[in-house]
Amino acid sequence: MKGAILAALAVIASAVSAAAQAPSGADLNSRQVHRRAVEAVIWGMPAVNYDLMFQAALKAGAKENQIVYWSNFLDWKNQTLTPNPSTIYLMPFLNMKDTGPMVVEIPPAQGGSITGTIFDAWQVALEDVGPAGADKGKGGKYLILPPGHSEKAPDGYIVLRSGTNMAGALLRSNVGGSSAADIANAVAYGRQIKLYPLSSTVNPPPTAFVDAIRASDEKADPRRSTFLR
Repeated sequence: MKGAILAALAVIASAVSAAAQAPSGADLNSRQVHRRAVEAVIWGMPAVNYDLMFQAALKAGAKENQIVYWSNFLDWKNQTLTPNPSTIYLMPFLNMKDTGPMVVEIPPAQGGSITGTIFDAWQVALEDVGPAGADKGKGGKYLILPPGHSEKAPDGYIVLRSGTNMAGALLRSNVGGSSAADIANAVAYGRQIKLYPLSSTVNPPPTAFVDAIRASDEKADPRRSTFLR
């Protein structure tokens, strides 16, 4: 009896193996469509997430080439996937289509420090900033160049080449403690960041900051619609 069972199992396994090795044309087409769909989702996810963040910034009242920031720690009402609840976040959103190259100016790590990354619309990291970044805590002017920009960059800048006209950064102003004064100091330090077109470098306009907490508190559903669902 045992031998018969083993023989039957062998026949079944052989049939399953043969079927697996020789899928039909319809099966192959179905697998190809499924595989490409999965690849498209994975491939496009960074750009979609960037646009979701940008659209949320617009809802908070910000515009292109402005900086969205949070004037306090994030809480559960913020729908970002993995926020740090003990730092002050700032997010510049750049569009270089009309302005040309843009400058993100990071202050020296004196009385505070900024950590974070500048990236393009695919969320490809262009460079880290602050003590752990290219300026090594000395502060620096990061010059982001749009695609196809061929003019020589001026001296004195940390030059980054973006693969897209849209770009951005996720920056953290580190907080020394949890008191209201510590938070206020981190906010004030973070607001020393500057964002302006290279063409205005001689007399750069004031950087526009939009407080996402204040903007969302003015809505019926506080902060929940801001970042990110």
